[in-house]
Amino acid sequence: MTTDPAAAVTERAADSGRPTPFRQFIVKVHGRCNLACTYCYLYEGPDSGWRDRPAAAPAAVLDRTATRIAEHATRHALRDVALVLHGGEPLLAGADTLAAFVARVRERVPAGCQVHATVQTNATLLTAERLAVLADGGIRVGISLDGGTAAHNRRRVDHAGRPSWPAAARGAGLVAERFPASYAGVLTVVDPTLDPVETYESLLALRPPVLDLLLPHGNWSVSPPGLSGVRYGDWLCAVFDRWWAAGRRETRVRLFEECLALLLGLSAATEALGLAPFGAVVVETDGSIEQVDSLKSAYPGAARTGLDVFGNTFDEALRHPGVAARQAGAESLAEQCRACPLLRVCGGGHYAHRYRAGYGFHNPSVYCADLQRFIRHVAARLAAAAVPGPPSPRGGAA
Repeated sequence: MTTDPAAAVTERAADSGRPTPFRQFIVKVHGRCNLACTYCYLYEGPDSGWRDRPAAAPAAVLDRTATRIAEHATRHALRDVALVLHGGEPLLAGADTLAAFVARVRERVPAGCQVHATVQTNATLLTAERLAVLADGGIRVGISLDGGTAAHNRRRVDHAGRPSWPAAARGAGLVAERFPASYAGVLTVVDPTLDPVETYESLLALRPPVLDLLLPHGNWSVSPPGLSGVRYGDWLCAVFDRWWAAGRRETRVRLFEECLALLLGLSAATEALGLAPFGAVVVETDGSIEQVDSLKSAYPGAARTGLDVFGNTFDEALRHPGVAARQAGAESLAEQCRACPLLRVCGGGHYAHRYRAGYGFHNPSVYCADLQRFIRHVAARLAAAAVPGPPSPRGGAA
């Protein structure tokens, strides 16, 4: 059952065998970062293609990208598109540049198409002045952090090895206190060496409206840090229990809500779970059209399509074999996944986590055991909540 109209369109397109149009456009407005996080798969991983691209997207690239997005929205009669301003650190391009680009996209998309713009930042460059520009431009602010304390963020350092937490904490505080309507949420990569509940509660102190918990990018050839048993699954279960038992929604946790929705037979659009067709595309600073960055954690060139905004449309990118494989649903999964009773909820896990050198992406997720642990735990909590209590002495519900 589908309750979201956009998801219903996506499902119908998938069922018909037609490519599902892109609905999320990730634009690299700046390809460098002011931080040098020690675990960064983008700048420390196997793909060094960023070195050969311009640091900032030239005006011609941004102008052409705006036109291509509008063209795609018009061709597919899209009512909503998500525009994610990314990097590197996108604020290195300047808040005015970001606002001008978003305005250009909004001017060019067809009437009736809403552009939901977000900048994903490490928060160190956020100031009241920059936040005012972003707010005036209708751009929400998503923040990437490893937790809500200096200790959690010890690996997020600048190029001189200095901690980024003081500046990031100031930036996050400014958004929460002075621009709450612009606050999109916090993205955190799971670190199983940290106490799960303490980490979650420290993030709550930052007052995020939404929390994204992501598993670190790794695969069968390059194992995620500390992968043994079901450490990551246990970590997620502990946070889920804290979130579930709160008695009120202190914040949305996207992974939890999507898992619950899928267990209830609803639709959910996420890379981490489910069988929804892949709907995101990246434009690099040189105008190259690529698949999402997470693939760069697998091997050099994994995200490349050979296309660019000057010579190609996004519809051409839809026909790229890599994109087509990610829109094939269960057909693209390993036999072990297709036979699994958790298939519809798990969906094989994140595509990048399935890679094995010599075998490509036709494998279960390297986090298979962790995902099973987490999904079964959530299912048990949901089932327990659905069981009616004992009748009251007067015959009514307890």
